[in-house]
Amino acid sequence: MKPGGPYGRVYVLRLGHRPGRDKRVTTHVALVARAFGANGLVLAGVCDESVQNSVRSVVERWGGPFHFECGVSARRYLESWRSAGGEVVHLTMYGIHVDDIVGIIASSPKPKLVVVGAEKVDRFYFDVSDFNVSIGTQPHSEVAALAVFLDRLFRGSWRRIDYEGGRLGIVESPRGKRVEEKG
Repeated sequence: MKPGGPYGRVYVLRLGHRPGRDKRVTTHVALVARAFGANGLVLAGVCDESVQNSVRSVVERWGGPFHFECGVSARRYLESWRSAGGEVVHLTMYGIHVDDIVGIIASSPKPKLVVVGAEKVDRFYFDVSDFNVSIGTQPHSEVAALAVFLDRLFRGSWRRIDYEGGRLGIVESPRGKRVEEKG
């Protein structure tokens, strides 16, 4: 399977990144987005070199493509995404449960922008999103929410993504770690 799967382009818009506090979590949002089949991550508001370098390093070692963009205005990016014909999926505890809505989202061929927040998300994102999707009604991380959503959206097919251009690959093994150098 190619990244983006059978559903076309899927990008993640990360809101509220705080450089002094969120480097690890935002890096994990990017890693989950890439591993689970999204085409890229857009980091709103700021550029964080450590996150950018971590993502670049993973793509160089494990393959790609995976687009990373930072420092953009989240509102402008979202509005341009919608005006270009894309849909916006906002992951929140206050939306429709993922199992009740993911079939409708998956059936649409439109590109998807998945919005995940880091702190309290402005009402604007609830109002402008095509879908406000709840993974659960208890506090949890945006990393977990993104992983569950992308797994449901791609129906587990992300597990078979074969990225080209990387130097490393995992060899399945019942015990131990097996990493292979690609030719």
